[in-house]
Amino acid sequence: MAGSSAHLLRYGDTEPVGEGYRGLGEIRWLVCRPPDFPWNDAEPAGDALAAASHQQLDAWRVRRRSADGGLPAPGVYGVPEQWPHVRGIYERAGFTYDGQHTEVVLLVRVEELPRAGEPPIPGLALRRSLGINGTRFSAHLGDLRVGYIEVENLADAGRVARHDGWADIGNLHILEDYQRRGVATWLFALVADWLRMANVDRLLEYALSTADAELALFRKLGFVELTRTDRGFTAHR
Repeated sequence: MAGSSAHLLRYGDTEPVGEGYRGLGEIRWLVCRPPDFPWNDAEPAGDALAAASHQQLDAWRVRRRSADGGLPAPGVYGVPEQWPHVRGIYERAGFTYDGQHTEVVLLVRVEELPRAGEPPIPGLALRRSLGINGTRFSAHLGDLRVGYIEVENLADAGRVARHDGWADIGNLHILEDYQRRGVATWLFALVADWLRMANVDRLLEYALSTADAELALFRKLGFVELTRTDRGFTAHR
């Protein structure tokens, strides 16, 4: 259809599917040429594809419907602000954005991150382990874990072609009593040293648009904003 394509998913109705996904039909992604390309049938083709997607979801008898833009590429998910034509297709197809989940996608060159120095708190020590979303770098005071960062080398994921040199942050958490004391900056420096040894030169990070403290930290560390993307498009039929 004139340069348009979509990928649909249908989740099961019973365990072991998580409750939040049971009975869900999802347009995982829909791509379409923008209307100012030299093909005047781009938007009608996108609308026709969205209608066909609804027909398939009808045939699957899904209980709920959602739409996203999760392409198999780093940092591309939700409906980014650069895709107003896709947002329009979703909205004309009956999907609405709940207005509650906008994320900021950020990028930094690893060489611009600080070098690891002395711990910001006496006695603070690093422990490295397997995390939920990659390698976990934890800051410990004795047996107390005061914070951690998890980082994944995207070249190891086996699903993204030609992205050697890219990594992303999967989790970042610092105990409230230890925030704004340099712990996060120290952990990022240790992560950066680790990534340099692996020849990784670009690091992605993500934050809610309402997370002012996190965004201020990331910008201080040298991260630049790539895009803002909305998640939570649903339809009721």
